[in-house]
Amino acid sequence: MVAAVLAPVLLVSAPGTAQTSRDAVASDPVRQGEYLLRAGGCVSCHTEKADDASFLAGGRAIESPFGTFYGPNITPDPETGIGGWSEQDFARALRHGTSPGGRHYYPAFPYTSYTRMRSEDVAALWAYLQTVEPIRRDNREHELAWYAGFRPVLGLWKFLHFRPGEFEPRPEATEEWNRGAYLSRALAHCAECHSPRTRTGGLDPRRLYSGTRTDGGDAVPNITPDRETGIGRWRAGHLMRYLDLGMDPDGDFAGGPMGDVISEGTSHLSDEDRRALVVYLLALEPIENRVSPAD
Repeated sequence: MVAAVLAPVLLVSAPGTAQTSRDAVASDPVRQGEYLLRAGGCVSCHTEKADDASFLAGGRAIESPFGTFYGPNITPDPETGIGGWSEQDFARALRHGTSPGGRHYYPAFPYTSYTRMRSEDVAALWAYLQTVEPIRRDNREHELAWYAGFRPVLGLWKFLHFRPGEFEPRPEATEEWNRGAYLSRALAHCAECHSPRTRTGGLDPRRLYSGTRTDGGDAVPNITPDRETGIGRWRAGHLMRYLDLGMDPDGDFAGGPMGDVISEGTSHLSDEDRRALVVYLLALEPIENRVSPAD
């Protein structure tokens, strides 16, 4: 999830929206991988926002305090995409944030969340990506502040802020809560955008999901169930409808980055998965943190 900016724009799900249950796709790794691509928010970073954009061919700008990152081409083109990768290369990128050549990836690629993906889901996502049309399109160089361009420093960042490892369900929690936790923490990476960060760029573990501001001053909402500053006054049905259609309890519709997350991601989830995500979010510890746009 990313910053919610409310605007009077109706979101319509794209053709092929996955409204069937998880069980209907679990036996087909390619279909499962397509579903996971949507659940993981991959489209909104790897497809440029233009009517004629090539699917997953990169170019989407991602603003950050360190400059502008551009999502890379993840089609199976062997020269400009990931067609020259092995499945092990792909798994290493997701689990360890490392390229096939051994370079550290910037955490604008949320491997800090994807590391929690189950092995079978990584394999299914890989299987689906092999079926995508290969597009030859060179990746655009990131436009970063001078101090952010020295990649070896990322090794220190990882030492401070990155702990690889698969998601571990809580045995005392319900299956639905664990599914919602997996969707949020391993796939949709909600905390990556909705949490304040420390001075060294890591998520503040004491204030996860409590909202923050973008580098441009836009408010990224508090999505903990705090009644005054978060979503504590939302009912489960409100949140289900928001993740499906983008409409909030006041009848406004999501636009901006959150609009993309919904139209290209959460609206494609099954009802049972959206419900699990809602169960998880509404069970978070309420944190009081009123976030308003910068003056």
